[in-house]
Amino acid sequence: MIAFVVIAFCLCVGVKAHSLKMERDELAEKQEMLEKQIKSEEERAEELEALEKYMQTKKYMEDVAREKLGLVYPDEILIEPIK
Repeated sequence: MIAFVVIAFCLCVGVKAHSLKMERDELAEKQEMLEKQIKSEEERAEELEALEKYMQTKKYMEDVAREKLGLVYPDEILIEPIK
């Protein structure tokens, strides 16, 4: 009877240990994925900060005026290719 109780106890402990190990592995994978996502978002934030700084420069305003509005300086000659 004692041997049966000891074997049953060992089986219960073994099953619980296995389930905890599987849960640990799943949580480790999730943590790794979240760390990659955090790194990606930090890089994106840096890119956005750089873009924000660029958008506050005179060069950005000139580029937008040239591309979107077709403006040129008074002494500048614009040569367009023949279509």
